[in-house]
Amino acid sequence: MSIARRWQALSERLVQWAEQRLPALTRWRREESLPITIDRHRIYVLPTAFGLACMTLMAVLVMGALNYDNNPALLLGFVLTSAGHSALLLGFLALRDVRLLAVDAVPVHAGEPLLLRFQFEAGSARRRLGLRVDRGEQVCFFSMLDQGRSEALLRVPTQRRGWIRVGRIKLSVRRPLGLFVAWSWLHPSYRALVYPAIEAHGPPLPHSSQAGTAQPRRSPQEEIRGLRDYRVGDPMRTVAWKRSAQTGRLLVREFESPTGRDTLLDWQTLSGLDDEARIRRLTRWLIEAERLGLRSELRVPGATIGPDSGNLHLHRCLSRLALMPGAEQ
Repeated sequence: MSIARRWQALSERLVQWAEQRLPALTRWRREESLPITIDRHRIYVLPTAFGLACMTLMAVLVMGALNYDNNPALLLGFVLTSAGHSALLLGFLALRDVRLLAVDAVPVHAGEPLLLRFQFEAGSARRRLGLRVDRGEQVCFFSMLDQGRSEALLRVPTQRRGWIRVGRIKLSVRRPLGLFVAWSWLHPSYRALVYPAIEAHGPPLPHSSQAGTAQPRRSPQEEIRGLRDYRVGDPMRTVAWKRSAQTGRLLVREFESPTGRDTLLDWQTLSGLDDEARIRRLTRWLIEAERLGLRSELRVPGATIGPDSGNLHLHRCLSRLALMPGAEQ
């Protein structure tokens, strides 16, 4: 084993020992409400493998200078030791007064990477370069300038539908010089939703139409049915800007078509499939209905959603399917 690997193994053992012996400083197992402020009690510092090698070299240099009464070498040893001490202090100050303000994530389907956004804020006017966020095997680097805010983005792999908790993350820094690593554990109380996976192949979308029934459709080519309040997912081209300015609230034009169709997506009609296969198929049908501009109604055990359309309706349906029994909690 090379010297560098031995130093690295020793450094990792020191970190493990510190986490076991000093839980008040390094381990935060309970979830914490946001925002989370990193004060001096939450920061710990240990030398890196490179730092241990440099410290050994400085000790040999100083001992040799004292033994041979070499004042220039002694002065050099003291200067380098002072630089190392300054690096330790700067690493500690880079984490002090940093606040984790928020954690956010847009839902994705199982099997797709989930993008976690961590929003940090500096509590004092100090440049903080080379900050690192670790969550298991996921790592990202970011910097903070003065007292501004900065985002750290982590791509988290997903495998199953349901809630995925952020868990403990480690905020650390090795700058400057890389002689010391300063870190702090954060355990934000946040969980992100993972939609069910989409069925790759399957039967076409089922339709149930009622001839002569006019269904509201958001299409500029159809006859205007009336005005209603804006809902998330409505196209901006349907907004009635003049009427919205008069009333003081955002209104959209609602259109109708005598050929409008609803589609009923019923859990019970898929009795030949297991639960996960049903969920994947209903997920694909919901997305297909929204793509075609159809209103969909979802019927699952214990709930009926719709008929409706739009991003909000799709989110409600996919969330219900994601949290069916067997999901990640």
